[in-house]
Amino acid sequence: MELSERKLKILQAIIDDFIFSAEPVGSRTLSKKYQLGISPATIRNEMADLEEMGYLTHPHTSAGRVPSDRAYRLYVDHLMSRYNLPGEQQASIRAKLTDHFNELNKTIEKAAGILSEITHLTSFALTPKSETNKLKYINLLPVDKRSIVLMIVTETGKVTNTVLKLKQPYEEEKLQLLSKLMTYNYKGKELTDILTVDIIKNVEGEIEALSRLMENIMPEFLRTLENMLNTELYMEGLTNIFSFPEYNDIDKAKMFLGMLNKKEHIARVLDERADGIMITIGAENPDDEMKDCSLITATYRVNGKLIGKLGVIGPTRMEYDKVTSVMEFMTDNLSKAFKIPEDTDSSKEG
Repeated sequence: MELSERKLKILQAIIDDFIFSAEPVGSRTLSKKYQLGISPATIRNEMADLEEMGYLTHPHTSAGRVPSDRAYRLYVDHLMSRYNLPGEQQASIRAKLTDHFNELNKTIEKAAGILSEITHLTSFALTPKSETNKLKYINLLPVDKRSIVLMIVTETGKVTNTVLKLKQPYEEEKLQLLSKLMTYNYKGKELTDILTVDIIKNVEGEIEALSRLMENIMPEFLRTLENMLNTELYMEGLTNIFSFPEYNDIDKAKMFLGMLNKKEHIARVLDERADGIMITIGAENPDDEMKDCSLITATYRVNGKLIGKLGVIGPTRMEYDKVTSVMEFMTDNLSKAFKIPEDTDSSKEG
């Protein structure tokens, strides 16, 4: 059964009022605050119809109504207006995203923080899968006589720095030579391909000392490459839920935080969601632990191909218009903010 224009106006007013106030909405409130052009008695009748149709629910402790998951779905799909981010906020987001423009992970982590700060919700950021990520350069930096830092940088700007303890002292010039040799041999190769190559054999023909040094470094180098293939999940604003009256119940709050502690599961849920802006409301979420929540995710691209996810989770009573607009703006700007200098190589590092 299609909703009449009058029912749609009443439903939108109830949703807008409830999102703002967190208080069940009654006919008297609607009559006073919104110019609906009808009497409170007519509003009551229409609200009763909307409840019967599954768009409103009626808490025991109040005479007012609150929107159901079905109402929020209708609102998101057909009723909500577009929220326009103020120019100052747009400029602030762009500036913050470029703070770490040459490191993908730091940029993505910063994006999660910005999203939480603006929406006041718990936010997520998932780094892209790296199966097709290509190596840009390798650098071996001296620390002390038996310690070095292994730096690996990919073409998407993913950077890892790992401290290695060597079995024997090294000569700094050989360390620099090995950095250049490894970069020369493996620049532009996908990480998965490098893992299948016998790198030690490839340098044996160069210099015997380099081969010995490589034997010291190789196990950690391979472990680091494997770790770089994994996605990483950043979370921000975990305690933001305590500002929502929905989570005044401490048991409900503990359940929410317990759910967020399952980071591997959350990462899998985010990874499996469709591209673009995706909103799942309450019972639409497959996980029982998310049945009282709304989850909004958006995809971003790095260098036009690698895809990651941004998301927020919170009560179904959230500012969907603002959250989706912020996420659209951020995902549009992430790839623009993140650029890798084309002439970067290991000879210019350290």
